[in-house]
Amino acid sequence: MTGSMLFGAFMAALLYVLIPGPAFLALLGIGAGQGRKAGALFLGGHLAGDLVWSTLALVAIVGAKTIGTMVFDVLGLFCGFYLAWIGWSALRAKKRVDGSAMMAVERPLRRGLVFGLTNPKGYPVALATFTALLASSSNALDFQALPTLLGVSLLGFLVADVVLVTIIGAGLVRRFYRRHELAIVRMSGLLFMGFAVQAVWHAAPGLLGWRKA
Repeated sequence: MTGSMLFGAFMAALLYVLIPGPAFLALLGIGAGQGRKAGALFLGGHLAGDLVWSTLALVAIVGAKTIGTMVFDVLGLFCGFYLAWIGWSALRAKKRVDGSAMMAVERPLRRGLVFGLTNPKGYPVALATFTALLASSSNALDFQALPTLLGVSLLGFLVADVVLVTIIGAGLVRRFYRRHELAIVRMSGLLFMGFAVQAVWHAAPGLLGWRKA
């Protein structure tokens, strides 16, 4: 186990979380509208998905049997419909009379868990990120290294989560969000709809047998 391998796994996990995507947008709304505690709960649930996708990515990189595309096509289709529902809800959002957050989430931990396990960027981005940062140590990768790499990756996930919770809970960020909440929520809705179309677009060919081998 080399230092460069450990550093690569840590940075891959860190960047995987910090790369903007559907979960980042959801976290922005939850954290800025409901505070750091709700944002932390969302990320706590999302961590389960981070670990699942990073594990699959590392297993694939090591050269073990990869999971068939059908699993990810079905998951992608589910992701698409789920994101479309969230996007449609955001597009139809209206300011509340009592001044509370427009897109308040009653169970942020559960929302984070669902987001993490159905994140359309999950496996592809994890695979690309870990591959890029572990490429120099590819010859030393084996199954015996997996537990250590996952432990280092978990540390990277936690550091990234702390960074995000700190940012979204800052007073400046929260004030800016609440001042422009309606515009931000609806623009986020459009982005979620775009993510949904992308997820379905990539999943449909495989499910319909149109994807070339």
